[in-house]
Amino acid sequence: MATQIFYYTGTGNSLWIAKKLAEKLDDTELHFIPKTKDLSNIDLTNVGFIFPVYIWGVPAPVLEFIENLQNFNPEYCFAIAVNGGQVANTLIQLRKVLKTKSVKLNSGFEIKTPSNYIPWGGPCAENKQQELFNDALKKLDTITSTIKSQKDQPVEKGPLWQNVLFTGFYNMSKNHVTGMDSKFWVDDKCNDCKICEQVCPANNIMMVNGKPDWNQKCHQCYACLQWCPQEAIQYGKKTPKYKRYHQPEIKLKEILDA
Repeated sequence: MATQIFYYTGTGNSLWIAKKLAEKLDDTELHFIPKTKDLSNIDLTNVGFIFPVYIWGVPAPVLEFIENLQNFNPEYCFAIAVNGGQVANTLIQLRKVLKTKSVKLNSGFEIKTPSNYIPWGGPCAENKQQELFNDALKKLDTITSTIKSQKDQPVEKGPLWQNVLFTGFYNMSKNHVTGMDSKFWVDDKCNDCKICEQVCPANNIMMVNGKPDWNQKCHQCYACLQWCPQEAIQYGKKTPKYKRYHQPEIKLKEILDA
């Protein structure tokens, strides 16, 4: 009986987690949410969702995917919220959304990875990144055991103050995210390679006169900025001095071919 993992990723953290988990589970199939349209031939008995935490909540594309699911009644459902520091109320939010589809979230986990949210600075040092990856692999052993045993357990969450504060911030911000791409700009290093256009999971970028143009469908994944080989894409005033980040074991081709 295959485990179906539906994942969302921009710079590779969630894909890396999904791949490592698939290696530990028996008979697992991976599905990139933005490109998964037809579920009619997929066995949905055992289902997992793996996604990054955006603004301390579930990314809009993941919510939209779940809301559009039809005849979805898995025997076991789990989720992993990949985050750069605070999972907050994300998995509680997901549990409530699934409940509206009459689906029980049997287990939910958080895993910390290096943050790709470049407006708050570049990534942590490479030795710290490796520590996070090592810790993630150790936690995946526990997660694998839980999934294989089909165990029911409470989802992981942040402290109460964090859940209240950050959930409020999420609710205030979620309707404004798509327009936040107005702060993207491109410098003279751009060579019209079109990778930003190809890598955007929201199909939000079009090349205009050889330069990327953002069209207010952004979900703030920063794939365009982080994968740009010329480091020509910037966000706000500070990113020209910040290092870029994408999961070091994930290659651009895996993102493009997902």
